[in-house]
Amino acid sequence: MAHQINFNEKTGKHSFMSVKEKAWHNLGQIIDHYPTSSEAIRFAGLDYIVEKRPLFTHDTNNHLWNNDEAIPDIEVPNYFATVRADTEQVLGVVGNDYEVVQNRDAFSFFDAIVGGGDGILYETCGALGNGERIFITAKLPDYIRVGNNDLIEKYLFLTTSHDGYGSITAAFTPIRIVCNNTLNAALGNMTNSVKIRHTQSAQERLKQAHEVMGITNTISDQLNTIFNRWAKVRITDKEVLKLIQQAMAPSKEVLQKIIDGENMDEFSSQFLNTVEKVTEFAFSHPTQQMDTTRGTLFGAYNAVSGFMQNVKSYKDEETKLKSILFGNGLAKTQTAFQLCKEFERTGETQLILN
Repeated sequence: MAHQINFNEKTGKHSFMSVKEKAWHNLGQIIDHYPTSSEAIRFAGLDYIVEKRPLFTHDTNNHLWNNDEAIPDIEVPNYFATVRADTEQVLGVVGNDYEVVQNRDAFSFFDAIVGGGDGILYETCGALGNGERIFITAKLPDYIRVGNNDLIEKYLFLTTSHDGYGSITAAFTPIRIVCNNTLNAALGNMTNSVKIRHTQSAQERLKQAHEVMGITNTISDQLNTIFNRWAKVRITDKEVLKLIQQAMAPSKEVLQKIIDGENMDEFSSQFLNTVEKVTEFAFSHPTQQMDTTRGTLFGAYNAVSGFMQNVKSYKDEETKLKSILFGNGLAKTQTAFQLCKEFERTGETQLILN
């Protein structure tokens, strides 16, 4: 399935929960109230246990050993399978040091981040694949307000996997209400996420991580100040195009050629088509016609982040999720953020490469 949302054949339900509306392909359970984390797990079908089990080789050719006896199963040293206990599906292969963090423990960590759940609203929760990756999103109180009418909601997003790939990750992600646009931003050396490895110290680090996630309040305050400044900074269409070209450059080599002013006709058709689509979004999309975005630096930033969230095509929802929050989508919006900072400082949109 392209959407990658887990379907539990035993229960006949998709492992996804959302409040008031089905966000992904009309699948999953819709509920009419904001649940606790334990309720969200139950509604989304994530209340399963993951076990770490020994791995064995098995002779499929029925060879004989010691004349008459079949070759016995042989345990594979230092490697284990992570298995979903309710469906007996293998989720991944891991090493000795890997510690399973159960879904309920990961989500209770989320409760701890926000001070025991005071004011938090869990909106979506689900599992991808066979249940090897889970996620939950929660809306935090208050908004980032840009101008009089442009509101940005503040969210925490947590994801973890049971397949041996990736860390437990909790990230702050502001979402512009008018276009459901995830505005990942890089503020200097500050990060918007906390990563925790699946090791024996994971449980303790989970308990401590909410202190680190205090950065969310700092980030939202800084973004509020920055975005409101940018909404008052005028930028020409020519400079917006220049910003888009640099932000969407597929490599440092291409970016350097753009900075050097090389003929755009020499670039790949795929890159030129992408630039054209982002530019069309920047100048024509209804969400870009507000007072805070039309002809402003804030609008230029939204052109890139809005394209990555709302226009760009992805192979499936899991790919989109990873790109926007951790991968290429995040990188593009962070580049756009840095370009906007440079324009505010110098009046030009040009990165300085190391």
